[in-house]
Amino acid sequence: MYCKEPLEKYLNDAASGNPTPGGGSVSALAGALGSTMANMSINMTVGREKFKEVEDLLQIKGKQFEQARTELLELVHKDMEAYQAVMDSYKLPKSNDEEKKKRADALQVAMKGAMDVPLRLLRRSLAMLEDLAKIVDKVNPNLIGDIAVATVLSQAALRGGKINVLANLLYIKDEGLNNTTRAELGQSVDRADALFNEIMGKVEAAFTK
Repeated sequence: MYCKEPLEKYLNDAASGNPTPGGGSVSALAGALGSTMANMSINMTVGREKFKEVEDLLQIKGKQFEQARTELLELVHKDMEAYQAVMDSYKLPKSNDEEKKKRADALQVAMKGAMDVPLRLLRRSLAMLEDLAKIVDKVNPNLIGDIAVATVLSQAALRGGKINVLANLLYIKDEGLNNTTRAELGQSVDRADALFNEIMGKVEAAFTK
């Protein structure tokens, strides 16, 4: 719903005392904003003779960043829907053993759904960092600052996703899912940090020439 409304409304609602939009939704928005800076850097580079050799790569990456933005904007809303599903589960009756079991089962399903949204955010953000590393030294050097902004926002989205995955894992009783997800989080963050340092190292080098 927010995609068709003024940005100011989203920001005001996020700042209000309402539970949504919350950190997961805002993290997805940060990632979507990051994709815009990646696309701008690409779109202001392609079509110029000087960068003809890398134009095919940039066009491919440009489409991937557009796809990322579509998915991330979807996650802005999916996060709110997932939170509502958890809240609805908490409201289920629990006056007898049968109702308690149904409520507990519903909560587990809702928690897994709420965990899946930020996990998708983390994966998409990592993919954006991978792509940013491939284009940081291919786009017009005058736009490398915008690549840096895209990188910072993508890293923020990934870290926000991680936090929200962990917050939901606390309530998920599936030990196998817990273990595999936590392992993925660790590997993803390590990879993201390496990509972030690689990209920002090139950015800083460009600014110190």
